[in-house]
Amino acid sequence: MLKTKILKPPKTLFRMSEAQGVASSETRREVWGIIHIYSSYNNIIIHATDLTGAETLAMASGGMFVESGRLESSPYAATRAANYVMEILKQKGINAVHIRVRAPGGVQSKTPGPGTQAAIRAIARSGVMIGRIEDVTPLPHDSVRRKGGRRGRRV
Repeated sequence: MLKTKILKPPKTLFRMSEAQGVASSETRREVWGIIHIYSSYNNIIIHATDLTGAETLAMASGGMFVESGRLESSPYAATRAANYVMEILKQKGINAVHIRVRAPGGVQSKTPGPGTQAAIRAIARSGVMIGRIEDVTPLPHDSVRRKGGRRGRRV
């Protein structure tokens, strides 16, 4: 008589999150939005839209949270504005975002203002998933003359 070895079925493999009782990424449905950050050296505007960009979900600027005009672009104002927008997005059920950063561009400054880093950090700390962060500053291929005249700005 031949002896046959009885094969046991393989042990089921769990992901770490499932083994800990946390819902996996397949069960948690991601609802995406886009956060547009316009950051100049005078102000910061944080504008949240749906994926098409057509419908505004929330909007805030640095001037809504500070008294002085010179502080509108500060990292503090940017953090407060980002937290305000993220609270509204969480209430609307958005749990994943793409971030688009924009500086004035064109013949003006091509670098975003000082509040940009603070705003992105506040968004990351709010607990949403961040997809991609991209720079959408308009860069001229050839443009109109800069202001200031032939001899430049005389201080």
